[in-house]
Amino acid sequence: MLPARAFRVPRLIITGCGASEQAGEEIGKLGLKRGLVVTDRALVKMGVLDGITRALERSGIGFALFDGVFAEPTVEFVREGLEIYRKNGCDFLLAVGGGSPIDTAKAIAVMATNPGSIEDYQGLGKIKQKGSPIIAIPTTAGTGSEVTPFTIITDTRRDVKMLIGSPYLMPEIAIVDPLLTLSLPKEITATTGIDALTHAIEAYVSLKAQPMSDIFALSAIKLIAANLPRAWTDGGDIEAREKTMLGALQAGIAFGNSSVALVHGMARPIGACFHVPHGASNAALLGVVMDFSLEGNPARYADIARAMGEKVSGLSDLEAARLAARAVKRLIQDIKVPSLRELGVEKEKLEKLAPKMAEDAISSGSPANNPRQASKEEIIELYHQAYQG
Repeated sequence: MLPARAFRVPRLIITGCGASEQAGEEIGKLGLKRGLVVTDRALVKMGVLDGITRALERSGIGFALFDGVFAEPTVEFVREGLEIYRKNGCDFLLAVGGGSPIDTAKAIAVMATNPGSIEDYQGLGKIKQKGSPIIAIPTTAGTGSEVTPFTIITDTRRDVKMLIGSPYLMPEIAIVDPLLTLSLPKEITATTGIDALTHAIEAYVSLKAQPMSDIFALSAIKLIAANLPRAWTDGGDIEAREKTMLGALQAGIAFGNSSVALVHGMARPIGACFHVPHGASNAALLGVVMDFSLEGNPARYADIARAMGEKVSGLSDLEAARLAARAVKRLIQDIKVPSLRELGVEKEKLEKLAPKMAEDAISSGSPANNPRQASKEEIIELYHQAYQG
């Protein structure tokens, strides 16, 4: 018999071309009056928010702007945004952007109603009060943060990426509009796409996987594997953009309910110590971690090979599982995601920091969900393998 498991998603998910223009109408239905729009200056300058702000104005909804999220979210961003939120008398958060604005908005939302500082809530289940409502509109097909109860905030003082998890971090509304991804550069399309693929794969092999999350994980793997290369090759391919973004959404739903595993546990310290984009960190690790992990559950990895379109007829589960790892490595190579070395990670510094990085990875809790458990020494070796490529 299967144990009882909760399955959480936002109260409303709207998908499709032009969906973002419904933001004002749906926010108005919640009775909200004034929001803090959390985004980055580049998106403002590119005009990505224009249709969204017009939709707010049509519905008579006021807003203040915090466009200072120019990198992966930090404690400082949260404090700055919270000050603007309170100063302007806001009653909801509207996050527009990649994972950084959405994660920042989530943290601001809970700090608007909870005492202390965001550092106090590192870990799972520590937030006591429901935060302000969050409406999330992603502009990348990657993080899935618009449908998860997690946020990742970097404590720059300690060089630690804090995983914070609570049902109170789940957005009220997720609006997924592929038209907002058309201007993404190829390198961001690649790294965010691999981030989404990693979410789907880890959700499927996680020890916390459940039947509902499995459905979304396998569908996400199929969509991303088939359409990410097309979206990368031709950024104007609307069909490929739409299906890749749908895959990222499904991957977010999957890992939001089954969690992630060893890749993410190891990726966070890379981002904290070397300021490597999260998707690139995942890409550097995904293949080598799959090679290490597949013996822990060959049948699951064989399913991943099938979802990626590999020919597995007549193969054992272990043989098919190895095909999955090779297919992932090939995809990463095809869309030219840079290696850690190409991103400027210094080998000597990595070797020096690897023991602490391994400890931080384990303490995050994610590696405990992996189908094959890794010791500190094995994680250090995996870091070295990932660097070699």
